Amino acid sequence: QLQFVESGGGLVQPGGHLRLSCAASGFTLDYLAIGWFRQAPGKEHEGVSCIRRNDGSTLYADSVKGRFTISRDNAKNTVYLQMNSLKPEDTAVYYCAALYYCSGYPWPKADFGSWGQGTQVTVSS
Repeated sequence: QLQFVESGGGLVQPGGHLRLSCAASGFTLDYLAIGWFRQAPGKEHEGVSCIRRNDGSTLYADSVKGRFTISRDNAKNTVYLQMNSLKPEDTAVYYCAALYYCSGYPWPKADFGSWGQGTQVTVSS
């Protein structure tokens, strides 16, 4: 069974940075497109970034373009999200998930693999 464990969140001041990790078990990540999502209180999951399985190319939501970078380490079966120049509006619980594909927007979460517990990111002075 495909499972994800997210980590690396925390409290950071505006302009700060964090690196989130998404460790997978039950499947080899390099066979999957993977997406990072976030959910703020009272809102739906929002796609933040995704990485394709074949060539590793990446896409970003307009709200994070130029500030966030997604990457993968196939040897560690882990996907990362480097977040720089953080803003208060980036505050949310961040999740990773397998996707049916990483193109266009929004990115459809695959039915296999449930949401992990997420990691809280709070940007505040």
